[in-house]
Amino acid sequence: MIPSLAPLLRALRGGFPLLALLLLNGAPAALHAANEPVLRDPAASGSDLPLRPLFAGSWQKDFARSDKWEEEVQRIIDQLNREMQRQQGRGDSGAVGMSGSRRGVGNLVAHARLAELITRQTTMRITQAGDEVRIERQGDAALVCSTLTDIENTFSSAHGSELCGWDRLQLVFQIMLAEGVLIEHRFSVDPSGEELSMLTSVSSRGSAPFNLMSFYTRYEAPGDGINCVQTLSRGLVCSALDDSLDGTTPAAPAREAAP
Repeated sequence: MIPSLAPLLRALRGGFPLLALLLLNGAPAALHAANEPVLRDPAASGSDLPLRPLFAGSWQKDFARSDKWEEEVQRIIDQLNREMQRQQGRGDSGAVGMSGSRRGVGNLVAHARLAELITRQTTMRITQAGDEVRIERQGDAALVCSTLTDIENTFSSAHGSELCGWDRLQLVFQIMLAEGVLIEHRFSVDPSGEELSMLTSVSSRGSAPFNLMSFYTRYEAPGDGINCVQTLSRGLVCSALDDSLDGTTPAAPAREAAP
């Protein structure tokens, strides 16, 4: 198992700024669209900014298309079991393989639970203006990156470091915790600009990453004073907030948003 994940989980729950490391030079892009997505044209505004995809807007999670971490864990465990059976069929020694597989499954489950924790947000709001793109997620720290440079060191401390940058048409954030846990988010937008994907990878100390894919679609965000949550059974459910309670408690029964 990954040693001492508790401080990381507390930091994530408290919205502590996520921390990361250098972008992997030449890392293969996992989600290049077959066609070019909608691009921000710097010439239209008379600027010299590089061409970047347009991520701006309000996005809600598509649960039907997004990965479920339990199913991904089971799929990988099934692959490990098939590999062990092949090794035993070839007469390979199984003792070391079994021990290594148990450790691998332990790390896999820890990575999977962390990936699920940091991708729980059902909606995101992205602003992209001037030289900055900002991804706001309910209950977590915003992810902010420059559109001017390919790689940017956004945060560094004793707890770890964070880097963001651009891999072709993907916006990438890498967070490295002092405990050796590496978190990576890769954002891509489809050619129409109406769908967004986020590939989240979690690994530690050279282990194979656990990948979790989330898909989002554009939606019309409600005005101030309205809180909305995307649910599996009822879709987007909204409720009014009570200003007298610092805007954190619904003051009216939840209602289903219009499709």
